[in-house]
Amino acid sequence: MSKINKISVLIPCYNEENTISQVIIKVEKSLLNLNIDYEIIVVDDYSNDDSSKNLLELENQKKIKLFTHNQNLGKGAAIATGLKHVSGEIILIQDADLEYDPEDYKKLILPFNEANADVVYGSRFLGGGKYLRIHFFWHYVANKILTLLCNMVANLNLSDMETGYKMFRYEKVKDLEINEKSFGFEPEITIKLAKKKSKFFEVPISYNGRSYKEGKKIGLKDAFVAVYCIFKYALKN
Repeated sequence: MSKINKISVLIPCYNEENTISQVIIKVEKSLLNLNIDYEIIVVDDYSNDDSSKNLLELENQKKIKLFTHNQNLGKGAAIATGLKHVSGEIILIQDADLEYDPEDYKKLILPFNEANADVVYGSRFLGGGKYLRIHFFWHYVANKILTLLCNMVANLNLSDMETGYKMFRYEKVKDLEINEKSFGFEPEITIKLAKKKSKFFEVPISYNGRSYKEGKKIGLKDAFVAVYCIFKYALKN
């Protein structure tokens, strides 16, 4: 079975001035340890803090490709922009905060190299990660409900559909149209990949979730949007 030769890490960024530089440093370190060709693509979704300034400085120092929006469109829109510019065989979504640990890349890439995976999700709930920050009971409940609904319509058995670590073969997404501009991207991409009969895997990852004071953005409204998107894409051909 052939090994993956190149990975594209796609980082959507909106107002993450306190973390974006650290994230890119950690991402680059992890990719170098994998001993694989890589590219880091960052999409600045019209940040109004110092994220843009930090990214421009990093663009001159690090191996990153930077693209910017001229208005704030949302995570899904930023990912759609980034997907137009990838050149790797596999694509990994990396949030611009420090909730997810790039050291887990070695786990995420394993099913591609050893089991011919099409899609790999990093699960916060399988156990086996180095750490899992415990808080936000209702976020956990909402996540489980959304994952259950998505599993029902996509005929999957995921434990964490809403995970920020999603990884997939370029061949599986190159012809997908991403319609959801915000967090509705999560169920949309999952259902569309399931309809393509993609081979899904999950691996355990670490998670250090933020509080709203620390910058967490997803909220109750996004849960209702996700429910709508689950049924919307379940019914679409």
